[in-house]
Amino acid sequence: MTPSSGAEDAARRTTSRWSRRLSSILLILFSLELGIFLLIFPWSDYWRTSFFATSPFWANSYLRGGVSGLGVLNVYISLAEVARLRSS
Repeated sequence: MTPSSGAEDAARRTTSRWSRRLSSILLILFSLELGIFLLIFPWSDYWRTSFFATSPFWANSYLRGGVSGLGVLNVYISLAEVARLRSS
């Protein structure tokens, strides 16, 4: 094992750690934004005036609650990822 290969391995580990951290931060941001959007959008006026608003299924409160539930799940995923990132 040469001294240069040890330095290369250390550089590779540092790059790998930062790429994992960056991908975690991007996952947090994406999940949080998507979750907030899915949580709020079904209850806005834009939901009722969309292209699909002519369908009676679209106006169903259970569908709106299901979409909002997916939003809550995405917010939970982002918060769990924040906790995992802070613990490591």
